[in-house]
Amino acid sequence: MTTETLAMFPLELVVYPGERVALHIFEERYQQLIQDCEQDHITFGIPAYFNNEMRYGTEVRLEEVLKRYPSGASDIICSGVSVFELQHFYNTLGIKLYAGADIVHLPNTEDATDYQKAQFFNLAEKLYEQLDIELPSLDPRTFTSYTLAHKIGLTQEEEYQFLTITTAAARFDFLIQHLEQFIETVKSVNRTKDIIKLNGHIKNFDPLDFKDFTL
Repeated sequence: MTTETLAMFPLELVVYPGERVALHIFEERYQQLIQDCEQDHITFGIPAYFNNEMRYGTEVRLEEVLKRYPSGASDIICSGVSVFELQHFYNTLGIKLYAGADIVHLPNTEDATDYQKAQFFNLAEKLYEQLDIELPSLDPRTFTSYTLAHKIGLTQEEEYQFLTITTAAARFDFLIQHLEQFIETVKSVNRTKDIIKLNGHIKNFDPLDFKDFTL
């Protein structure tokens, strides 16, 4: 694998390829980074910083500056490009104020089957139905294993684990397994809510037929 050096913007955040992320930039070092992105068209990395560790992250590209403030701060939109593994981290990148790192890009194989995608989509529909919220509209031309990964109840640890999976088929399997378990949890919570709502109300039960009952 080829090593590459990228500017770094560490965050307690997992960003996925193809994802659009809105950020408020206020520190001087990251103001400088955004200036360099605009002037020199560089990309930068967002390594996921958890438990005082940074090992994996996502290269991102500046897409748009939404607003500029007199202080030099700005609101920006960037989009995820590809996942990387850090090899060496630098608190400052050469003469720059911002950090940098030597990284290698993780391979990615788009080998998911239509059956996996359909299975995932059906489970996502069931989850959103249980949650009584509308499933986001999805474009089949751009839909990937990453598209709903932030919106199906993964924990932060699971999101980070998902980031390191290098094939689409394995990612869909991961999401399908999660949804199958998570939907049952949501159903159980909903049943509990229904029971709580019935507390103090008259309950109407269907009569039981004991004709054939024996000990």
